[in-house]
Amino acid sequence: MILRGFELLIAAAFLYGGARSFRKWSRAPLEGTSAADHAWFALFVVGRVGLWLAFAGLFLIYASIGATGRPFVDEARRFNWYLVVLVGLAALQVVSGFVLGRRSPD
Repeated sequence: MILRGFELLIAAAFLYGGARSFRKWSRAPLEGTSAADHAWFALFVVGRVGLWLAFAGLFLIYASIGATGRPFVDEARRFNWYLVVLVGLAALQVVSGFVLGRRSPD
């Protein structure tokens, strides 16, 4: 398994972004008092932090593929399912952010 430096650097930047995002959003105050508000906010944080970490994972996957050219495309095709993870986390963040924006604090 050959790991490439550029992909590892980008993955490290996304990992740092995920840790920073977790630290920021886990300390954010929530004005809502209902359990539903807290659940939606937790889903929002999971989507936001998870998206950072999923992009880091994507670059780690690309760094682990040692082929170039057409063999790289054939090898990367095995990880097409990972795009569903990215889309799912993005959708989770958008939907939970939308619902939180529409709810009133009381």
